[in-house]
Amino acid sequence: MGESREHLIRIKPHVVQRALIYDGIRNFFHQNNFLEVDTPVRVPVLIPERYILPVSSNGWFLSTSPEIYMKQFIAAGYGNIFQLCHCFRKGEKGENHQPEFTMLEWYRTNAGYEQIITDTEQLLFFLTKELQVSPAINYCGNKIDLTPPWPRITIREAFVKSAGWDPFVNPDYERFDIDLMEKVVPCFTPNQPTVLLDYPAALASLSRIKPECAQVAERAEIFIGGLEIANIYSELTDATEQRQRFQLELEYLKATGMDNMHMPEEFLKAIAHLPECGGIALGIDRLVMLLCNAKSINDVIAFPN
Repeated sequence: MGESREHLIRIKPHVVQRALIYDGIRNFFHQNNFLEVDTPVRVPVLIPERYILPVSSNGWFLSTSPEIYMKQFIAAGYGNIFQLCHCFRKGEKGENHQPEFTMLEWYRTNAGYEQIITDTEQLLFFLTKELQVSPAINYCGNKIDLTPPWPRITIREAFVKSAGWDPFVNPDYERFDIDLMEKVVPCFTPNQPTVLLDYPAALASLSRIKPECAQVAERAEIFIGGLEIANIYSELTDATEQRQRFQLELEYLKATGMDNMHMPEEFLKAIAHLPECGGIALGIDRLVMLLCNAKSINDVIAFPN
């Protein structure tokens, strides 16, 4: 109890700032005519993803992402929506990770990943005004200017320049993840956010493939101060293709002993009615770290696990 109390006293300024950030996020989306929605935390089925380990809950799961329900809102005609929620992923613990964390997701209809990137630029710039701080924030000894637009670089350009190989020519996705964090991200301009976009199709996840180039997925990630802040997609709206991708993931998961994962049938039914849209998952805890100049995620969470 004493240790917890001391922690709460020490991080009080960050807790206060976090509340203001939440207010600012809601102000931004309300001003842009987005509807705030709420989805379940305990769920019977998840989107099957080999790199995300779920937390079981009496035969169900704790949600790894609200996407499986948020897209059902979109398919039912709700238009632009957003949500702040808690998510859970097993085995994710460290300076920038917690097994329970806060996610901001939003979806914009009649849009793709480029529009969501623009939304993100505008949101963070808006937050600096709401918090009455300079858009040139200080984070871990660096001054980072959040003023839009942010530099964009494709996966191919970034890997050829910083890692010395082209993942489209020589697909090696284990090496890809290592080189991304050890070689590519450290070469990004330190005083601005960087938008890394156009991933190999094999790493499309739930994003659509570029119509003019079957090798490339319309997926982007945003990095600020060395932190991965957000994952952005032009959302896949082809239910048949989505089922095929899920089937590959389920086969991999079952081969590795996760036989409690099943095809998310209600989600796939919704995909069949999904309009063109873009979406994003943005890590709130890391955003708070940036805006509070906090090096560790534990410094912005009141009760870290």
